[in-house]
Amino acid sequence: QVQLVESGGGLVQAGGSLRLSCAASGRTLSQYSMGWFRGAPGKERELVAALDWTATSVYYPNSVKGRFTISRDTAKNTVYLQMNSLKPEDTAVYYCAAATGRPIVAGVDYWGQGTQVTVSS
Repeated sequence: QVQLVESGGGLVQAGGSLRLSCAASGRTLSQYSMGWFRGAPGKERELVAALDWTATSVYYPNSVKGRFTISRDTAKNTVYLQMNSLKPEDTAVYYCAAATGRPIVAGVDYWGQGTQVTVSS
């Protein structure tokens, strides 16, 4: 019953930065575990950031650790993904995701529509 809408994608040169936004409506995001996934052509969708519903635990794979940051603005009911030092291999469609009653790695209950991120070399 929560709707997720991503924005902020675009074209950026390697080494640049982007901030993706995931605006939620219908429910407060404080009730959900949140995550960002990405999917590139010919590759499985992979988790790149996760935030526990309590906002006390975060996860990043080694491929993005130190470069990506997930955060939540409770007042705006929005989750962000700050991406710095972008690399061409970060090129993908990025999806916001939410799960209720379980960690995001256990399953996704709601998906956003995705936003394209393209990093040129």
